[in-house]
Amino acid sequence: MRRFTVRQRRRRAAWLWSAGAVLALVVVTLGAAYSPLFAVERIRVVGADTLDAASVEEALSGQLGTPLPLVDESAVKATLVTFPLVETYTLEARPPHDLVVRIVERTPVGVIDGPAGFTLVDAAGVALSTTPEAPEGEPVLEVVGGTGSAAFEAVGQVVRSLPEAIRAQVTAVSASSADDVTLTLGGTDTDIVWGNADDSALKALVLERQMAATPPEDVSSYDVSSPDVVVVG
Repeated sequence: MRRFTVRQRRRRAAWLWSAGAVLALVVVTLGAAYSPLFAVERIRVVGADTLDAASVEEALSGQLGTPLPLVDESAVKATLVTFPLVETYTLEARPPHDLVVRIVERTPVGVIDGPAGFTLVDAAGVALSTTPEAPEGEPVLEVVGGTGSAAFEAVGQVVRSLPEAIRAQVTAVSASSADDVTLTLGGTDTDIVWGNADDSALKALVLERQMAATPPEDVSSYDVSSPDVVVVG
C-alpha cells in the first residue's frame, strides 16, 4: 500500500510539473505575441490594380507599431471604406512584423452622365469616380430608374458577361426595363439587342461566333435575345 501511495505521488508530481511547464510556455508565447517583438513594421497591399497600393498602405499606417494580434480590424475597415474601388478585403498576419491586406477591386461596368460629370459605377451601382469627361473604354449607361432599378441590375450582369474583345467595342448600353438591354458598338454604330440578363453567358458565346461570321461593319444589328435563333439585321 505504501509503495502504491509513493508511486501515485510521483505520478502526480510529474503531471503537475508537466502542466506547469505547458502553462508557462503558453504564458511566454502569449506574452511575446502581444509584445513589441511581434509589432507591425510593414503593411503590404496585395491585389491593387487600379488603386494605388502605396496610398492604401499610407492610409493604414496607424496600425504600425501595433502587436499583430491587436490590429484594430474596425479601424482598418473604416479606412478601406474611404476607397470606393475596394469591394472586399482580408487581413493576413505574417509574423514577426508583416501585415498583408488582400483586396479585391470593384469592376466598372460603365459611366452615367450626370450634372457633376461622368460617374464610373460598378454592377452594384457603387460610384467609383467622377470626371468631367467620359473615360476611354467605358460605355455610357442610359438606364430608366437609375442604379437602384431592376433594369440597372440587368445591365450590370450583361456587361460583366461580355468577352473582353466585345466589351472593348461597346460605347453605350441602354435599358428601359430588365427585359430590353441594348448595347451599341461605337466603331460601326451596330446595335446588339440582348433582351434580359438570362443566359448571358450563352448569348455572349453565340454573339462572338456571329460577329466572327458576319462582322459588325456589314450589319446594323444583332439580336441575341433568343440565343438559339440569332437574328442579324
